[in-house]
Amino acid sequence: MSETYVVIDDLRDESKELDALVGELGASDWRRATPAPRWSIAHQIAHLAWTDRAALLAVTDAEGFAAEVEKALAAPDSFVDDGAEELAALEPGALLARWRDGRAALDGALRAAARERRKFPWFGPPMSAASMATGRLMETWAHGQDVADALGALRCPTGRLRHVARIGVRARDFAFGAHGLQPPGEEFRVELVAPDGELWTYGPQDAPQRVTGTALDFCLLVTQRAHRDDVDVRAEGPDADRWLGIAQAFAGPPGTGRGPQGAVA
Repeated sequence: MSETYVVIDDLRDESKELDALVGELGASDWRRATPAPRWSIAHQIAHLAWTDRAALLAVTDAEGFAAEVEKALAAPDSFVDDGAEELAALEPGALLARWRDGRAALDGALRAAARERRKFPWFGPPMSAASMATGRLMETWAHGQDVADALGALRCPTGRLRHVARIGVRARDFAFGAHGLQPPGEEFRVELVAPDGELWTYGPQDAPQRVTGTALDFCLLVTQRAHRDDVDVRAEGPDADRWLGIAQAFAGPPGTGRGPQGAVA
């Protein structure tokens, strides 16, 4: 099986795992606050449903997606939040059905695009089916973490984290640029211990700038779901150390992230 179909399958499985967390929630639980300011569990699922719809448009309807881009350009600071707010107002059953139908449609569209080996527009550079599925998996996992934290649920990390880790590593230069910093000229060595104990490695083995730790904690850090003080990720070298303070795997402006767990308000 090609890597493209593997990541599409992994996106499907990641979504199913999150669905299992929210599928039987009562109406009051959907209104629970999550670590994202002003966002409830309903907002988290609404955001995923909204982004799945945007991705489906990009894959199947270039003109329809271009209209979405125009809306985004007209309201760059509120476009994403407005979409989540609109869908979060739905009755929980309707929102859940919207998310399920949308991700099923996207799954089929991505598989068709993979067979045709074509690219399609996105809010940034054009995407392939593999890159779109990887981005959707990263977002599903990250927003799923917000939901799990709101519910006090512990999720078992899986090998699907390799997709999130890969985005985090590849987004290094973007993170520096997002903070107005010149990206380092040399590659870093990144070594992460996977959930099954395997070692995932990126970059030259002899690179002087190094990052090491667990894959789970690295993914929490680059999706800004945990503060650097609370994760098992270490840096060797000043540029690697600077990166861990600004890392982000997602597009857009720098996020505020989460404060350290021991911080006093």
